[in-house]
Amino acid sequence: MATLIIVESPAKAKTIKGFLGKNYDVKASLGHVRDLPRSKFGVDVDNNFEPQYITIRGKGPVLKELRDAAKKSDRILLATDPDREGEAIAWHLAHALNIDEENCRIDFREITKDAVRNSIKEPRSIAQPLVDAQQARRVLDRVVGYELSPLLWAKVKPGLSAGRVQSVAVKLIVDREREIEAFVEEEYWSATALLQTDQEEQFEAQLHHKNGKKLELPNEDAAKQVQSDVQGRLWRVADVQKRERRRNPAPPFTTSTLQQEAARKLNFPARKTMRLAQQLYEGLPLGKAGTLGLITYMRTDATRVSKEAITEARGFIKESYGAAYVPAKARQYASKKGAQEAHEAIRPTSALRRPDDMKQYLSRDQFRLYKLIWDRFVASQMSSAVFDAMRVDLAVEEYTFRATGSQLKFAGFLKLYQEGSDANSTKRESEDRLLPALEVDEEVQLLDLNLQQHFTQPPARFTEAMLVKTLEEEGIGRPSTYAPIIETITARGYVYSEEKRFRPTELGIIVVDLLQENFEQLLDVGFTASMEAQLDQIEEGDLIWQEVIRKFYGPFSEDLKRAHEELEKIEVKDEVSDVICEKCGRNMVYKMGRFGKFLACPGYPECKNTKPILNEIGVECAICKREGRPTGQIVGRRSRQGRYFYGCSNYPDCTYTSWQRPVAELCPYCKEHLAIRKEGSDPVCVNKECPGGED
Repeated sequence: MATLIIVESPAKAKTIKGFLGKNYDVKASLGHVRDLPRSKFGVDVDNNFEPQYITIRGKGPVLKELRDAAKKSDRILLATDPDREGEAIAWHLAHALNIDEENCRIDFREITKDAVRNSIKEPRSIAQPLVDAQQARRVLDRVVGYELSPLLWAKVKPGLSAGRVQSVAVKLIVDREREIEAFVEEEYWSATALLQTDQEEQFEAQLHHKNGKKLELPNEDAAKQVQSDVQGRLWRVADVQKRERRRNPAPPFTTSTLQQEAARKLNFPARKTMRLAQQLYEGLPLGKAGTLGLITYMRTDATRVSKEAITEARGFIKESYGAAYVPAKARQYASKKGAQEAHEAIRPTSALRRPDDMKQYLSRDQFRLYKLIWDRFVASQMSSAVFDAMRVDLAVEEYTFRATGSQLKFAGFLKLYQEGSDANSTKRESEDRLLPALEVDEEVQLLDLNLQQHFTQPPARFTEAMLVKTLEEEGIGRPSTYAPIIETITARGYVYSEEKRFRPTELGIIVVDLLQENFEQLLDVGFTASMEAQLDQIEEGDLIWQEVIRKFYGPFSEDLKRAHEELEKIEVKDEVSDVICEKCGRNMVYKMGRFGKFLACPGYPECKNTKPILNEIGVECAICKREGRPTGQIVGRRSRQGRYFYGCSNYPDCTYTSWQRPVAELCPYCKEHLAIRKEGSDPVCVNKECPGGED
């Protein structure tokens, strides 16, 4: 019996074809084949919000090829991705190809021979609730985008657009910027004692409290008062607490946590992470093993793992690391409320496919992402790390100073993997920080009391990882939408990335304020999260999608009508710079493009002169100085792809560049600038050709 299997991508089709015999034909739909029209609204609000689907432009030849293949087949199976979007694509294919929706659908969370063959044995009907949830999201987004955009054209400027979820993401960035602008720094001081035992063992302790109450030092006078009070006084050990502390591994990746960790550890934007994960999922040629999918489906909010995968991982850990690294019970991770439990976490399709064995078949970035996923999954089934922790309180007059220390006793999962962090930490928790063997009432000697001034810091701007984490925590969007949200708000010019942190543009602020004033509910984080929850309820069959749209559309259309009638036009003025256009003599103005700010001549279109904005970092170019040129300044620039880098202001005469922020200090080997890879870390040589460089 001839069977036609339709998937979404040619790569997936090629992988699956390799698992099946000659009676199977595998074709790709290349994603969606039907959608709402681009040139008109496409939603009949007077007819129960009926969507008016049409064949997507350019998909005619694809549908013809699929129809021709269907005529030659006895059975047609739709194997699109196992989520709402994939279910909707299968539903559209069934309508476009006139396929019976009963027992035509197969899905699998990993593209392996067993998974594909087993799914073929158990086809199911198209799940209408999943389709309805996708239709509801599509119609909601069309209603907001299609009806709100003309308001922005009329009241702000032509060409603008607004999105239901994207606008909330921009608001998060705008709100954070305003928090930073309103922040007033406050001075505070710390007091760190350097102490020594009779055996001349030295350790540090921090000022903790006074007379049993937490003590803060608001200024230098307060700090010096502490110094005066404790100098030359008796220091003794008041309390010693020792305990064994265990640290458990992080669960295997979801879409959100994968995007966050890839951003932290690999410097991958969410879009790149998802592109590479798609390649690893759909299958790659692995030499004699053939073409196989290396990871499970990469759009998931679940941390569940199959029993078979856990058993295999535990066996691998025991054989590779020893029985001590295998916990007595297999680890099970609780997913967040509302997660799609039918899905698994993102994991390797086999723990036995070690990254180093796969490296020869993968590109550099494919390998790095696969290793991250493999390490995280295997570590998630390993034993806890065990620390000997010690806390010592020291009494001097009415003050208490506290010293803490820990020693790694058993590495456990830390032997393989440690989770990244957005914070600028100077020491990892796993690093040893030992204290002497101290006893209660033991006297110690004060060698030095270090008083240090500090200032409170404003909240940090969002990195991509932080924004994804916040969107997930607030219930905004779903695993498949995080990367498109970030890409969209950047492309629209509402936000830009500067040194890997998002800042709103003036246009973004204006649009957020306009929407906030006229569509308060639309920009409310809680309301947006409740809409996501209702989409989940539609998927579960508990709500009817048209009723959800109707409940939203009534108040929205009233707000829209009022805004068109009452809102005055907002004039967006360009900020004038002191840079003179060398072609026509006008003062250039700041403009916002896809990759951030740049300078442009206000005489456009007569004068089309533009300039990049060069951000000096206070470092002179040593290469210019060494080669006898006028010394340039190291400045921040943007590549044509929008990536931030550093170069010399004398370009093109000087071609020095670096992806990391250079410092004035030079490498003793190659005499190029050392650079800082990560804030808080020491500068290193990043010249790959230098014998002292770090790759």
